[in-house]
Parts: sequence; structure tokens; C-alpha cells
Amino acid sequence: MSGLGGLNKSAHGVVVGLVQLQLPNVKTPADLAAQTQRICEMVGKARRNQSTMDLVVFPEYALHGLSMDTNPEIMCTLDGPEVAAFKRACIEHRIWGCFSIMEVNPGGNPYNSGLVIDDQGEIKLYYRKLHPWVPVEPWEPGNLGIPVCDGPNGSKLALIICHDGMFPEMAREAAYKGADIILRTAGYTAPIRHAWKITNQANAFCNLAYTASVCLCGSDGSFDSMGEGMFCNFDGTVLVEGGGRVDEIITAELRPDLVREARTGWGVENNIYQLYHRGYVAVKGGAQDCPYTYMHDMAAGTYRLPWSADVKVTDGTSCGFAPPERNYQG
Repeated sequence: MSGLGGLNKSAHGVVVGLVQLQLPNVKTPADLAAQTQRICEMVGKARRNQSTMDLVVFPEYALHGLSMDTNPEIMCTLDGPEVAAFKRACIEHRIWGCFSIMEVNPGGNPYNSGLVIDDQGEIKLYYRKLHPWVPVEPWEPGNLGIPVCDGPNGSKLALIICHDGMFPEMAREAAYKGADIILRTAGYTAPIRHAWKITNQANAFCNLAYTASVCLCGSDGSFDSMGEGMFCNFDGTVLVEGGGRVDEIITAELRPDLVREARTGWGVENNIYQLYHRGYVAVKGGAQDCPYTYMHDMAAGTYRLPWSADVKVTDGTSCGFAPPERNYQG
């Protein structure tokens, strides 16, 4: 199915490379510039590594590392030099790229943002992480929803970031909007390894979508990221799986045309369709209602768990962050 990692590319295939990038240590603007250059060099490595590659994906925190530093001097903007360098690299090496930046937010904490840039240097997808990894991460909750874009060779791409992938609603929303390849970038460390694997598989199977997921790799002297690049087929099986080798690029050929075939042709386990067509054998068209209390409550602004009053960790003070004073504005 993966065409020997994309070496034998089919007419309908999309070859994706997942970069298990060395975890950087970025403290100063000079560090940021050096890491930007390193990422651009890795774009070149991806192209030299495989001439058939359509898209190279870098992990979350590839540019900034795991320090959670919100120093304005090392934050990025869409029109800044870092994004400009990524655009030039994609043009030079004739390849699509997925990149991570910590983005300036004039109204509050920075955003944890992801970009997909095409081989002409155009930003095709711009996403702000909806679910920062609380209580560890200080980033502003994203406010752009979950965008989907047209990708290479007829694909539809979505990007979710790290902790996002632990919420089944995230991958479901991406697939609902048409994504057949769901990218997931992360900086996760070893304690999350099992949850990482099973959620990547579940997100694929439950939505009849490919998932292509990658973490940072190696140590910065304080933290150890795990690498663990992996591709999951739309039936939930693992196609290709990386380990902990720093800067290795894990590759696979994905077939969006087969996703489309499954989504329209499967009866058994066509879960994303059957969610809204319950029991269509018994009733015409199935039951088209919303029987889920939590969905109604979220929409009404009344979401409350039976144990909400007993939850002990509700801000970032345990990780050294001051309690927030602003309400979310959306």
C-alpha cells in the first residue's frame, strides 16, 4: 500500500515525508535564525532523499523547541523572515511543506500555529492549535476552526497539532470538511507514546482517513522527544512507523482515491456517514437527530461534567504560569 515508502509512486499517489527533527534549544533571535536555516536545509534533504516526495512535514515546535518561552523577540508572524524562508525553500526544492511557528498575538499569549505551503510558496492552510496541552502550554486557544485545503495530486489536507489529536472531535471535524489526509504534528515525549499510537489509529479508522503524524526527536538537555513518525491507513492499520532516530524522514505513499472509494462504497463501519444515519436498515435514511447530550450542552454554553466541581487542575499554576485574568473572546 505504501509503495515501498513512495519509491514506486502511482498515478494517484501522494508521497509524504515525516521529519523526526532533532529537538532544538532556541533562546535568542540568533538561535531562531539558525533553526530556521536548519529547517530549510532539511527541506532540501527531503527532496534529495526522495524525488517522488510531494509533501514534507515538520513537527510541532520544530522552530522554537519545548521551552514554552513566550519572549516576543523569538515569536513569529506570517509576514516575518522565518515564514518567508520556508516559502523560498518550498519553491527552491519544488515541494509542499508543513511548518510550525509560535505566532505573535497582540491581544494576549502567542498562538501555536501551523502552515501548509505549496511548491509555489503560497500558504494553502493556516491553523492555530485549538487545544493547547494544558496545564503545560501557555498558548492562546486557536480561533480559526479546523481548515481544510486542496493538497498535492488531488488530496484534501487538514492539520491538527499534538494534543488536538486526543480529542476525537478534531479528526472528525477535519474529515467532515473533506480531509482525506489528516496531518498531526507534535513535540510529545515518551510518556505519551501509547496514547499517541492508539489515537492516530483511531482517528484514521473512525473517519476513513489517512493519518500522518510525527513528533520531534532526541534531547535538548532537558526534554526528550520521541520521534515516532507513523502513517495509518484508513482502516486503522499502521502502514509505516518510525522509531527514535534523529532527523530520519519516514515516508509513505498515500492514496486519497482509495479513501474516496471507501467513503462512498463501504457499508459496514462507514462510521462518519452512519453517525447521522443511525439504523438505516430499520428506518428510511436512518435517524437524523442529535442524541448526544454533550453536543447540545456545548452549543448552549452549558457543558458540565458530573465531576466538574471536583476537578483540581484548572489553570497553569502547577507549571509555573500565573492564573489568567482574561476571558476567551473567540
